[in-house]
Amino acid sequence: MNKPLADRMRPQTLEDVVGQRHLLAPDKALRRIIDGGKIPNLIFYGPSGVGKTTVARIIAERTDMRLHKLNGTTASTADVKDVIAEVGTLAGVGGILLYLDEIQYFTKKQQQTLLEHIENGNVTLIASTTENPYFYVYNALLSRSTVFEFKSVEAADIEQAVRRAFAFLEEEMHTSIAVEDGVVSHIAFACGGDVRKAINAVELCVMTATPSEDGTLSVTADLASQLAQRSAMKYDRDGDEHYDIVSAYQKSMRGSDANAALHYLARLLEAGDLPSACRRLMVCACEDVGLAYPMIIPIVKAAVDAALQVGLPEAQIPLADAVILVCQSPKSNSGVTGIEAAMRDLKAGRSGPIPRQLQNKHYDGADAAVKGQHYLYPHAFPHHWIEQQYLPDAIKDAVYYVPGDNKTEQGFAAYWDAIKKKI
Repeated sequence: MNKPLADRMRPQTLEDVVGQRHLLAPDKALRRIIDGGKIPNLIFYGPSGVGKTTVARIIAERTDMRLHKLNGTTASTADVKDVIAEVGTLAGVGGILLYLDEIQYFTKKQQQTLLEHIENGNVTLIASTTENPYFYVYNALLSRSTVFEFKSVEAADIEQAVRRAFAFLEEEMHTSIAVEDGVVSHIAFACGGDVRKAINAVELCVMTATPSEDGTLSVTADLASQLAQRSAMKYDRDGDEHYDIVSAYQKSMRGSDANAALHYLARLLEAGDLPSACRRLMVCACEDVGLAYPMIIPIVKAAVDAALQVGLPEAQIPLADAVILVCQSPKSNSGVTGIEAAMRDLKAGRSGPIPRQLQNKHYDGADAAVKGQHYLYPHAFPHHWIEQQYLPDAIKDAVYYVPGDNKTEQGFAAYWDAIKKKI
């Protein structure tokens, strides 16, 4: 079977790598390490299709070490031991370089098997991962490696790769390819920063293009739109991309930016992640609007219920309404800060017996120093309030709730200040 186009035209030099100038420009640390020739243990972290494997292969080819390639999705502990078995042999006299792709799929035991040989320098590791290595890579292995983060490639840089892909196919197929205006930019933008996806989209466009009478393959904007329309959705419900999107979604609502919040809502819904869109919306209504507009909670709950009942794609309508409402509403986190302060006291051991007048007791034991519960029923007094102690003695003067500076909470505060004769 033919290799995908992205593999057939994989860059052979660092100068040909698209993007990653923050790592590969001549004055950057990784580039200086590579040019220096003495390769330490490296971990490349970043999304798919941005050049991690390509750079690792270029580094490997520049060394005189014995190269082994393993993939974390398929390699076993036995495969690792086979690599280590070459330590000290004639085959490994120049050192052993292990390129381990998708290291996040290696178990802790498999990673530990490598540790001793990496530590003493018998094996040099270059690993790549799409997941945060600080969560997925064994700490002892991580501490002996240098982590470099690869980033999504800008569309302007990807356009270079797309043009190169069309030219590569023209030469490979010995066929003229006519690319309509707008095709290159559409593919570059639609791939969501993934160079491999963009190049493979080029190959798919050429494979399905209609030849003209003279044999020229015509790639139209409409064809490119059909084949690359969902490429921008880089999303993994268990990975960093998921948490980045839901974080941006909630922070945009908290920051009262309706345009940004709708954008991230659209990304969640396009990925089919209705539960995350609903959950974060409910949390934000309670956490970030809260008491500044208390009625927002049942309103948002009703919108979420409607979205879950009708399902996608119609769910986007009530959710969009609710997201805009959250963005446009006044904000208060006084409820959050209040319960967090109370929880801190509790976890620090600042508590005590519940005051006698609040206990659920209707009789006193013979040893009770004071007989009677002495609870004062607030509804029996003017304005339905009477002063009495509610907190335990040890924290009787604690203050957890501080009214926010919004109209609603300030109105409540003024009401109770007047009744409690504090003004």
